[in-house]
Amino acid sequence: MPGFTVMTWNVENLFRLQPNASEDDEAVYAAKLTLLSEVIGRHDPDVVALQEVGGAEPLADLQAALMGAYPHATVSLFPDGRGIRVACLSKLAPDDRQDFADFPAGAVFSMGAGTPVTRMGRGALKVRVTKEGVAVDVMTVHLKSKLLSFPRPWGTSFTPRNEQERAQVAGLALMRRAAEAVTVRIRANQLIEGNDQVRLILLGDMNDVPEAQTSLILTGPPGSEIGTLGFDRPDQGDDARLFSLAPLMPEGQNFSRVHHGVGELLDQILASDTLLPIEANGDRRLPAVLSDVDFADGLLSVSENPNLRAAEVAPDHAPVVATFQI
Repeated sequence: MPGFTVMTWNVENLFRLQPNASEDDEAVYAAKLTLLSEVIGRHDPDVVALQEVGGAEPLADLQAALMGAYPHATVSLFPDGRGIRVACLSKLAPDDRQDFADFPAGAVFSMGAGTPVTRMGRGALKVRVTKEGVAVDVMTVHLKSKLLSFPRPWGTSFTPRNEQERAQVAGLALMRRAAEAVTVRIRANQLIEGNDQVRLILLGDMNDVPEAQTSLILTGPPGSEIGTLGFDRPDQGDDARLFSLAPLMPEGQNFSRVHHGVGELLDQILASDTLLPIEANGDRRLPAVLSDVDFADGLLSVSENPNLRAAEVAPDHAPVVATFQI
């Protein structure tokens, strides 16, 4: 029974440098590539799902740092306004890829001033790979950030003018993240409902914790979550189920970012019923899941101002890794 390992990692603004970059910037970029490649190499996943990649060029630089271990690179066709995308590195050649960003028909809302929103801020990417004759679909996403930004005549501020502005912008951000979660869940449904051959792993930066309502849109139907009495009991909802693997993570390491001193699991992995089959003893086969919170001697706590991290080598998110027996 082959093992299949996936990693999801928000690598925080992995952009290739401009030609006129300073020596200090070049040193930071080189150190970051070295760190990323060392951590990925240590965990040795079959597929690495990445968020905050600034296009094909820095992804190629990371491939080079990995010394050919991940020859297959796939980059989303749909970046956000800053140019960041989701991407995948794989040891295995993709059999298929799908990109999507558009909301389902009729799912439109306004971000204020009558501006319609009809698609995800950052497109999602699904690749299918085959290991020892077993096909696995890996879908990576990066949902709308909890970080709030406020437009100003001179650019962007991360501090609201008043509580009314903060509440309005926070509400709109939540609406967008929810619409993106619905879009991803519907696409997942199309793959797994009524299909016991599809093994789907959904992973990425969900920008909220597993208990948040936007995350709960992705899991479900409810009633058989890991750790509940219904988990090992087959039911009619199983073929549409995406199990959050968060309950399998070791206590004290079940987070992937630290915000104002509080750990939170933003980087999540969910798996379809077909990846957690019920075995002869009546129990589901469980993957091993961990968050490498010590990949760089511990995660630094972050605030609402991302500009304070411009010179940091290590990303502000930890990589989360799951190994399945397929």
